[in-house]
Amino acid sequence: MADIRSLLKEIDNYKSRMFGKDFLLTWEKSGDELKQILAIADLLKLMRRENISARCFDSGIAVSLFRDNSTRTRFSFASACNLLGLTVQDLDEGKSQIAHGETVRETANMISFLSEVVGIRDDMFLGAGNAYMREVGEALSSGFKQGVLPQRPVVVNLQCDIDHPFQTLADLMTIREEFGKNLRGLKIAVSWAYAPSYAKPMSVPQGLITLMTRFGLDVTLAHPPEYTLMKGPMEYAHRMAEQNGTKFQVVDNMEDAFKNADIVYPKSWGIESLFHNPQEALEISKKYKHWICDEEKMKLAKKHAIYMHCLPADRGYEVTDTVIDGAHSRVFPEAENRLHTAKAVMALTM
Repeated sequence: MADIRSLLKEIDNYKSRMFGKDFLLTWEKSGDELKQILAIADLLKLMRRENISARCFDSGIAVSLFRDNSTRTRFSFASACNLLGLTVQDLDEGKSQIAHGETVRETANMISFLSEVVGIRDDMFLGAGNAYMREVGEALSSGFKQGVLPQRPVVVNLQCDIDHPFQTLADLMTIREEFGKNLRGLKIAVSWAYAPSYAKPMSVPQGLITLMTRFGLDVTLAHPPEYTLMKGPMEYAHRMAEQNGTKFQVVDNMEDAFKNADIVYPKSWGIESLFHNPQEALEISKKYKHWICDEEKMKLAKKHAIYMHCLPADRGYEVTDTVIDGAHSRVFPEAENRLHTAKAVMALTM
């Protein structure tokens, strides 16, 4: 890991205009802005190891709104806010006036002059989550204009129907720690895997294919025919691969994806047309129980290959215990890095 002085020098090399701006999709940010986030995340991780405070605030509130269950995202966001000097207040819609019919705009208008950042997780319904975050942002702007504060709270995406930016930035950070910052020529296999628990969001694989193609990685996406990703992220990934001289290809089996891969990232996601009917999607998924990451498939990858997953993984279905608990696995360093990418994004935007 680089020292603090060299990281500060690197951070100054990048031009960033993220202050006061929402962070909703990685592909809305420039390459320089994403590189600056990663450099600041490296710095903040080193500072935490050296027990150096990262407090940017003496006081203030960070609002968290989780419309889906969460462990890593909830705790990493709360910890990041706390380490920056903010107190987290969870907005439980069932215990707020929203339950009595108060509109998003009315709630956001009030929050606009009481908080520094609003983190939202809304990932279960396609066409809804990211749109809701933008609606909140517009309402915050409206309320802010009526107040006296220098800027409105920023909205940060803690996972939506399209992207999971703090997660995929942490994934990229983990890969750079493993292989260095020059990732050109390395192959990552982003694969669907079977899981019986529920129809999981599409945001992680979509975030991976759109981000990794920008940073030198050759991306192979594997999925059964029913499990295609959304048109917009797919088109963007193809475009980024062409612009950045990387490869992006789609295959219909895990074996081809894993072959000679440096990184494997197998996880489940739902069927785009069936998010309104998850039980039907789960029935279809039973045809593909053999889509599991096991030792035999890991042997197809390079000897030094690492296994990654955003967690929680359905053990025995998405992945075997021997893989997720074995020498290839980087799931816990990956989870730790969620803290540092969250801090870095908020430090740049607030």
